[in-house]
Amino acid sequence: AIVRIPSKSMVHGLTSAKLGPPIYELAIQQHQAYIDALLRCGLEVITLEADENFPDSTFVEDVALCTPHSAIITRPGAESRRGEIEEMKEVLKREYDQIEEIQEPGTIEAGDIMMVGSHFYIGLSARTNEAGARQMISILEKYGMTASMVSLEEVLHLKTGLAYLENNYLVACGEFLNKAEFSKFNIIEIAEEDSYLV
Repeated sequence: AIVRIPSKSMVHGLTSAKLGPPIYELAIQQHQAYIDALLRCGLEVITLEADENFPDSTFVEDVALCTPHSAIITRPGAESRRGEIEEMKEVLKREYDQIEEIQEPGTIEAGDIMMVGSHFYIGLSARTNEAGARQMISILEKYGMTASMVSLEEVLHLKTGLAYLENNYLVACGEFLNKAEFSKFNIIEIAEEDSYLV
């Protein structure tokens, strides 16, 4: 697992959650608890130092999609995050033989991508456009995987309201409860008051 320690500048980061501004000291405690949980699961954890230039850089997932066959560097839809990819590229070159990259005019953030086996659902959002999704699909297909697009209406990222738990189970809330794309799954509903939709 790759993690990045939250920066003090995170209090000025981008968010759509109506939770109030982040509390830096609490974020540091929560992030360490996250690292401890990953270690208890038996993972090797690569910890990157905080980067004050990028307030949102602790959300490392958005700048790269790591698959069993290749790492795909994204092109974040939020311009303020695009510089985050440079260090991540260097880290992933040590872990992967195959590195791919999304190019302009495509934008995509991996918070909009959910892996289910060898299939990837890609949410079209304010941060992920169709050009980025089509490039991602093409790269995934190159390595024998598949993908499809899902339109988003209420959430910032696909995985803001959806997560795959394996064995055909999804946790979901809001717009994802009745989307045709997910009707074949067993859905565990998250109450709205427990979601990021409130």
